[in-house]
Amino acid sequence: MNKLTKAQIDAALKLLKMPADSKLVTHLNACVHCGLCGTSCMYYTTLKEPRYMPARKVEMVASLYRRYCTLTGKIFPHLVHARELDEQMAEEMIDVLFGGCTMCGRCVKHCSIGVDIAYIVRVGRQMLAAMGLVPATLQATVDAALNTGNNMGIPTEEFVDTIQWMEEDMQSEEGFEKATIPLDKEGCHVLYTLNPREPKFFPLSISAMAKVFYAAKESWTLSSTMYDVTNYGLFNGNNEQAGVIAKHLHDEVLKLKAETLILGECGHGSRATRWEGPNYLGQAYEFEVRTVVELINDYIRSGRIKLNPALNAEKVTLHDPCNLVRNGGLLQELRFAVRQSCADFVEMNPCGNDNYCCGGGGGQLAMSEYNERRLKIGEIKANQIRATGAKVVVTPCHNCVDQLTQLSHHYKLNVKIKTIAEIVADALVMEK
Repeated sequence: MNKLTKAQIDAALKLLKMPADSKLVTHLNACVHCGLCGTSCMYYTTLKEPRYMPARKVEMVASLYRRYCTLTGKIFPHLVHARELDEQMAEEMIDVLFGGCTMCGRCVKHCSIGVDIAYIVRVGRQMLAAMGLVPATLQATVDAALNTGNNMGIPTEEFVDTIQWMEEDMQSEEGFEKATIPLDKEGCHVLYTLNPREPKFFPLSISAMAKVFYAAKESWTLSSTMYDVTNYGLFNGNNEQAGVIAKHLHDEVLKLKAETLILGECGHGSRATRWEGPNYLGQAYEFEVRTVVELINDYIRSGRIKLNPALNAEKVTLHDPCNLVRNGGLLQELRFAVRQSCADFVEMNPCGNDNYCCGGGGGQLAMSEYNERRLKIGEIKANQIRATGAKVVVTPCHNCVDQLTQLSHHYKLNVKIKTIAEIVADALVMEK
């Protein structure tokens, strides 16, 4: 690493020098070093290295706060274990805060004091972003979204061709001859969004949701340019870049005069858009924002779509995406959709708010340099799945889909990974 400049250090420390009653200061000073968070963390439990203990991640940021923001730390840094922000410290922060944490929030639930450890990790990432030290692989994903409108840099022509091909393929199926996948249609009730991994690798997810929309007789559209539900600005620590990405969807809703923005099956995308988006933009949305799972459940409850769970006869289990359940409150919503669609549903242990992260969150899937570590910590999730005896794992998040697919291959689980839209579409009973 090149020697840090004064300008870099000052930019990072600016994030620590907040009012004394700020959330950051409160949580940095609240940790009592009890260690209860250790067993909640996939990294510490799997790798057995003290540096991965959540409390150590808090201490890493807190030691900098003490060094530069407290009188004792400025005069007698060794007395209060205050550390300098130098090249060694920056390298440790990159490896632990980016490469050793998915910011899943499980440790927060297990903290005896309630320290928001994931928030502190994100502040640490913000400091690194201010110094220009985001891992290049993660930053490249953000740059693609900034420059092209989607995180995989898919050209518009390629995307439109994929949608048209999926529409033709869907129309060849009995009962869906008149179903469409509309693009750039103005004045619809729903503007639907996708994870770019869908048109690139999982196009059947798109046609599955199109079938659900068709069965519900919904007025909906996709945008041909700004359809990306993801926002890796939530992970790289650059709020300004996160705001630009959030504005893409905001402006597209207004441009197409849609009534509701429906967030596709992406945990962090739902959080970044629905809850963090107004903070990034500095304003409330002028339209309704909801997840697609909630919309599907509305269709089921109101009778707009009819399902036959017997059409999904294999044993099914559910993986709870951290940002939809533990950090998003959709625990029962996910289970309602799955139970209405499947004949044989079994829970993982633990599940729900205490569920383990799949290991792919926090930007880990984008950072190839940590692939070996990511698959290693994923063994916990692989063992959870194997213990259920399920043949199908359902999860409403394409980052989770990708990670679980890799885990199934790596640990020879031999399970199918499906989204909620896919399993609901498989259970659809179409009117004659």
